[in-house]
Amino acid sequence: MFGISTTLKLGSVVFGLSALLLLVAPSFFLFMLHLDGASTELVWSMRMIGITLVALAGNMWLNSHSSSEARLIAAATVMAITATGLGVLTILIPAQMSWFTYLYAAVGFLFGLNYLVCIIRRRF
Repeated sequence: MFGISTTLKLGSVVFGLSALLLLVAPSFFLFMLHLDGASTELVWSMRMIGITLVALAGNMWLNSHSSSEARLIAAATVMAITATGLGVLTILIPAQMSWFTYLYAAVGFLFGLNYLVCIIRRRF
């Protein structure tokens, strides 16, 4: 397990790479999730998610450099909920599950678990 700061940095890189993929190649991302990559509505939605992930990745990176214990725990709490939610929503995808879907969900769940363990270790 990594500490909160390291997890925020790693998560920032993962979300940043996801954001880049969603902005540059949303149809490929949709294809990997077994969703309709030809749908202009879904492609637009993926790009909107991508730009939102840019902001989230930036905030994660900035918070990882905080010296405030309360701020680190608050950021980790938000990210534990967000990462776990990403895993849950990925599993609930309205499409056939693929290796990529399982991998994407696992990444979310593992980050969520790591944040939770870090929070517990910091508090006790």
